[in-house]
Amino acid sequence: MNSIMEKFPAPLDENFQPAVLFNRNYVAAAKKSGRAVPLVIGLERENKLVSRFETAVMPDADAVTLRYVERLVKFLLWAWGGGKLYIGGPKKIGMAIAKIYSPRGARKFDFEMMTLAYAKKFSVVVTTPEKVPVAKESKIAAGGHLKGCRIGFDLGASDYKFSAVIDGNAVYTDEVPWDPKTQANPEYHYHHIVSGLHRAAAYLPRVDAIGGSSAGIIVDNEIRVASLLRAIPKKDFPRAAKVFKRIQREWNVPVQVMNDGDVTALAGALSLGASGMLGIAMGSSQAAGFMDKHGRIPGWLNELAFVPVDMNPEAAEDEWSRDRGTGVMYFSQQAVNKLLRAAKITLPEKMGLPERLKEVQNLMAKGDDRAARIYETVGIYLGCALAQYTEFYDYQSALILGRVTTGKGGDIVIAKAHEVLKKHFPEVARKIEIRVPDEKSRRVGQAVAAASLPAIRK
Repeated sequence: MNSIMEKFPAPLDENFQPAVLFNRNYVAAAKKSGRAVPLVIGLERENKLVSRFETAVMPDADAVTLRYVERLVKFLLWAWGGGKLYIGGPKKIGMAIAKIYSPRGARKFDFEMMTLAYAKKFSVVVTTPEKVPVAKESKIAAGGHLKGCRIGFDLGASDYKFSAVIDGNAVYTDEVPWDPKTQANPEYHYHHIVSGLHRAAAYLPRVDAIGGSSAGIIVDNEIRVASLLRAIPKKDFPRAAKVFKRIQREWNVPVQVMNDGDVTALAGALSLGASGMLGIAMGSSQAAGFMDKHGRIPGWLNELAFVPVDMNPEAAEDEWSRDRGTGVMYFSQQAVNKLLRAAKITLPEKMGLPERLKEVQNLMAKGDDRAARIYETVGIYLGCALAQYTEFYDYQSALILGRVTTGKGGDIVIAKAHEVLKKHFPEVARKIEIRVPDEKSRRVGQAVAAASLPAIRK
């Protein structure tokens, strides 16, 4: 099965191996062999909700098969979420996955994060395909409340944004740099958020509701997992996690906070009047959200920053999860940073990632070919990933926004993604449309959309 390991031409990443090609080639080869057997993966979330994925694999737990199944499980865990994983298929494959996704396994990080996210010890059930529970999905309607005087905020890893909104129109927006992931005191996060609220409130006659967008896993207005709180000591985490509930008590208005990815999808629905939306924000990390064709949010994790998009075993490593080839290193300012050396762009070693991205944007504005090749490479990554995402998300529109997509470089990213889809994945190109908001909405659209999350008390 060596032909499965297919490289893809990328200007600054000659060893890029798109997961979408690996997956397609593996399944095709397994079926062609005549020995393929069914594999059903089930993910159980809160309230016994279940998502299922069905595929075909070789019956033996050979290295290529385990690579395919392990990367597939990783994708599904972070796209859909789950506190319990069902592997319905060959026992050897299931046992291998159970070992990998364990407290001492190679995916210890994922085991721990799912345990935190769903407030119970993550478990793997090895069973047969027919015993994997049937799918049971939740369809949550959220957002779109435009009436009244509202504040919306969007918390990122390198900056936070606030908007004051009156009847759906932003009357004030602001963007402030911060460094939350290195701060051990929960009061740092609280005071930054509250100061932004007060600045926005100064532009409103009153405050009827507050809506927020934040990186991480948000459940019931509480932060369960977030890189923003990475430095918070374990004993202080509960206090930090309840910061939004604290704000609700103090301001005495409806407050609703959602994962920034879901707000990205909501922003797309509001600004473009479309549903069947996969929103992708390319900023300090990669955020994603999904709204189905009926305008409902399934409540999946949509943490595409952690899903595998590159099967190259020597791909860049994510410093948090210690995994390779995952989305954050391809669709964020970290992606731009990792391509600097190949582009022959030298920047001061101590320069932060946001400043590095700004330097590349400045070079791009001057027509620097080296910067253009960075954006071309990211565009190729994006085209392949959008094709891959269609295997797990039924979407018609892909809304692309975030700091990485601003300026001339962003235009190159989108154009190259279009080119990849039309040339290499024509069936996907016919199915989906890549959409972008205007330049201003790319930067503050999520904060405005977040303001529409809570319903106002009558």
